[in-house]
Amino acid sequence: MKLTLESLKEKGAFTGRPVEKEITWKQGDDEITATVFIRPLGYHSTKSDLLAMGGKIDNVAGRIAASVCDEEGHPVFTPEDITGEADPERGALDGALTIALLVAINEVNDLGKTKH
Repeated sequence: MKLTLESLKEKGAFTGRPVEKEITWKQGDDEITATVFIRPLGYHSTKSDLLAMGGKIDNVAGRIAASVCDEEGHPVFTPEDITGEADPERGALDGALTIALLVAINEVNDLGKTKH
């Protein structure tokens, strides 16, 4: 195969549109449900992983920030939004919401599942 944009498109080498997911988490006594968009792992998550390896960002925060986006694929969070560094008064993202987002990211990317 000759490496061209067309041949890569034919082979599915681009991540495409974000995937819409519904998440639910407990916030105190309340159960909250929200619609999120998850970008399949690709360039953005690889960049985040490399920055995390270099100690520039937190790995989990980077993965969430690289994956959670709006319908158009634009990021919703920065890693600093997740860790609370962007606004110390607001603090870090809630733990239950963090887990719900990580589950959605895993579901979109089939992480941890073996294929037969």
